[in-house]
Amino acid sequence: MRHYAIRSPSATHREVHEAGFEERLYGHLKAAPWWLASAASHGAFFVLLSLLAGEGGVAQARAEGLDVSREAPPVDLEPDVEPDFESPRIVEAQERILPTAIEDVPPDVPVVPDADPDLPPDERFLPGPFEGKGVNTAIGPGGGARGGGGGGNPFGPRTPNLLDAAGRKTRDATEAGLEWLRRHQSPQGNWDGDGFESRCGRNRCGGPGGPLHDPGLTGFALLAFLGAGETHRSETYGAVVRGGLRWLKGVQDAEGCFGSRAGGHFVYDHALGTLAMVEAYGMTQSPLFKASAQNGVNFVTQCRNPYLAWRYGVRPQDNDTSVTGWMVMALKSAALSGLETDPDCIEGARAWMDRVTEPEYGRAGYTARGNGPARPQELMDRFPPDRSESLTAVAVLTRIFCGEPTTSPEVRRGADLCLRSLPLWDEAAGTVDHYYWYYGTLAMFQVGGDHWKRWRAAMEPAILGHQNRDPADCRNGSWDPVDPWGPDGGRVYSTAALTLCLEVYYRYKQVAGAR
Repeated sequence: MRHYAIRSPSATHREVHEAGFEERLYGHLKAAPWWLASAASHGAFFVLLSLLAGEGGVAQARAEGLDVSREAPPVDLEPDVEPDFESPRIVEAQERILPTAIEDVPPDVPVVPDADPDLPPDERFLPGPFEGKGVNTAIGPGGGARGGGGGGNPFGPRTPNLLDAAGRKTRDATEAGLEWLRRHQSPQGNWDGDGFESRCGRNRCGGPGGPLHDPGLTGFALLAFLGAGETHRSETYGAVVRGGLRWLKGVQDAEGCFGSRAGGHFVYDHALGTLAMVEAYGMTQSPLFKASAQNGVNFVTQCRNPYLAWRYGVRPQDNDTSVTGWMVMALKSAALSGLETDPDCIEGARAWMDRVTEPEYGRAGYTARGNGPARPQELMDRFPPDRSESLTAVAVLTRIFCGEPTTSPEVRRGADLCLRSLPLWDEAAGTVDHYYWYYGTLAMFQVGGDHWKRWRAAMEPAILGHQNRDPADCRNGSWDPVDPWGPDGGRVYSTAALTLCLEVYYRYKQVAGAR
């Protein structure tokens, strides 16, 4: 049994949280029928970025009863030729996916049909809870650090002007990260956390993650391409994006959930899969993605505890900051894309952040005030929780995305606290934390001003100075998975997370006045 612990930075004891990760599960799931494997693993739990590692696209798909005989779309497809996601083969595969515990699924989960491609654009947009008086709507993913936009499309054309915003080194590192991800995408379209080395060339890259969570890992990798402006119509990486989105649609079940529900931590997979599908729709307004994106958003709403926030599973009656942060990101992008969202979700997320934030210092806890980020039990000493403000960064970004101004006392206190734990790549000191850097970079960029300048001055050298950049090495463009979640997420997770950090300049526009 693998254990995970949560420890307050000031605590003298460990609050142990059992995650129930059994290494033997991998072999059992490969050999057993899907329904037996799913039932056997229903009690298993995986913490946070263990979601960012998968059992492998083919093996997982077979365990879920999917047809894995299809191949990724050929690279010579015309950029404007959209793949046929509604082919009988894919539809049949979707219909065969069943939740692990159907009794846990509310009977009233709304599912929408595919959009009529003949509908005028105005009819595809519905108001979201982020619109209205007093709500900040300037945070849309957009076209550059200087607030460039894309006309009526709230996501804008993500055409990075990195030579102005970040510099040539950052641009080159971003491109190298995307190239590594491209080379290690599975033929089925997913990213395989523990099997990506089958795509290695000159040498094996090393750094595999754990099994079973390819949907979340695939969503994370797709976000890196979408963040750089790549869509299913792009000339450079169009085939990569098409393959990933096709695979995600193939593992979305009838209630809208992306991937298997084996263990409560499937919500991380779902949040990342939803975020990727929503951004793909928001950037292109393609009817191919609208129904999948909306159904994913609907399932996000169904997972939420009434009147508050999210944790593991469907309405589990307890909450945590990490899952809530991912869900709010998906809802924010959904509202910007014109999809339907529930305003109560935003109010619940705000209430949760108030409940877990220390009013004096601004530190946000994981499940309560005062407890720090989770860590695998065996890595607690190697990665002391008091050297990371990952959950504080999540809370700061969530508050901003829920419409709180960057000048609010809660946002400012949290941002000040993050400056005490700036990115530093020191493996011996246990300060490497890619998850923290991902959220911290997004949050501090939104806060802007001196906070962003100081964070950037530490973040860029930490990331750029440790990217593998040997053209003769298959690892070229990737980052070693040496943070607390490296053993679970693997090299795909670390490369996607740090590539997204470098894309912050043109993935989300800064709020008004954040300079």
